[in-house]
Amino acid sequence: MGDLRLVVCGGGAAGGVLELIKVAAERGWTVDVTATQNALDFLDPSEVARVSGRPIRTTYKFAADGTRISPPADAMIVAPATFNTINKLANGIADTYALSSMADVIGRGVPTVLVPAVNEPLAARRPFRRSLDELRAEGVRVLFGPVDGWGPGSTGPFPWIKALDLVEDVFGLTRIDSRAPMRA
Repeated sequence: MGDLRLVVCGGGAAGGVLELIKVAAERGWTVDVTATQNALDFLDPSEVARVSGRPIRTTYKFAADGTRISPPADAMIVAPATFNTINKLANGIADTYALSSMADVIGRGVPTVLVPAVNEPLAARRPFRRSLDELRAEGVRVLFGPVDGWGPGSTGPFPWIKALDLVEDVFGLTRIDSRAPMRA
């Protein structure tokens, strides 16, 4: 399938990232995980590395042998995307490895799905709404709002698999799913 860059931000939903990694691998993706420093408080880095087969990338540093840890991405999912990350990303602030990585991937035109995880008061803020509009204008598929069935006040589980489906469907990538017939 290709290389999927998964950028995980700090938030309660980050602990569910293993589900996405497992399903993406079943569908043929090689998953490379980048995490914000705050995300590390919500997940087990050694378990993520075990399931993905790669270490989590959190800094600009290269591997011990000098090679790049993160391969070029064929697609990217940013989830759960925090208020802070979304606003910085939309405004061109790249003051962390995760933000630099996302900005680079988006700038290359790589298919990207962003799944915000914010509460109602933050979602109501004009800067946040403008940031989502800016990211959409750059071609980022934002999974958020009534049409997507996800946003503040949503009661269902975090839409990890829906984000993967969107990367594959919206951007015309072929889905490999062991539970369904292959389609183009």
